[in-house]
Amino acid sequence: MTSNSPDRPATAHPGTPVRGRPHPPRHRQGPSPEEGELLRPLSRRQIADRMAELGELYTQTTPSGPRKPRTSNHSALWDTSARGYASNSSALSDSSAPSAQARSAAFLRRLADHMRRPGFELLVAETTGPSGATVLTACAYGFPVLGDDAWWQELDGYLPANLLGLAAPGGLFVIGDILVERRVRTQDQSREWNLARRLQKRLLSDHTAAVGVMLVDRGDSDTFEALLSWGWRCLPAAGVRGASRPADRRLLVLR
Repeated sequence: MTSNSPDRPATAHPGTPVRGRPHPPRHRQGPSPEEGELLRPLSRRQIADRMAELGELYTQTTPSGPRKPRTSNHSALWDTSARGYASNSSALSDSSAPSAQARSAAFLRRLADHMRRPGFELLVAETTGPSGATVLTACAYGFPVLGDDAWWQELDGYLPANLLGLAAPGGLFVIGDILVERRVRTQDQSREWNLARRLQKRLLSDHTAAVGVMLVDRGDSDTFEALLSWGWRCLPAAGVRGASRPADRRLLVLR
């Protein structure tokens, strides 16, 4: 008896798709970091409405150890720089460590003070959580510094001559804080989509500033190394007017 069963396809080599048979589904890649983190600026009113969230973000992304207090009249600016990275190696004893609530309150007072600066901008990074709610994951802020304002006294002893001319037209932009999770500081630091890199680049591009500036304590090596990994460059001592340069901090620039 003749069978009417359909012909079987020829045996294919392993891994070769059979003609007429659908391809197996490919593994779908997850969203890129740029798609997963939305950056946007907040207005001063929006910042005021989200102060509690920003204070919580600060305590979640910064070390709990104390930091050595500054005696400078303008310490509020520089004591906050790169605060999301590591504690100062010259910190006080653990028994004097401030509580999370105290650290958050101090950060919010500094932020409120800096918000009054002309040209101030704060960026937040947000993503959508499993429940569909928007989650704040990072922030960074800064403002332009001019040669005729009080903050110039902090920079005057550090800037080399070739950068002095950028201050008058607002070409120098101080980045006061970058608050990011630890994974941002330890993974893919050199990639352009690294969240810290995206935040600092957006701040500068929004203000058409030629150079970003930041002062870092010399004992804070973790902060220093994190900034270098994100593209910042430390100016060599030979390029700065050494007579007025304080010895306890280093100037980093970002072009």
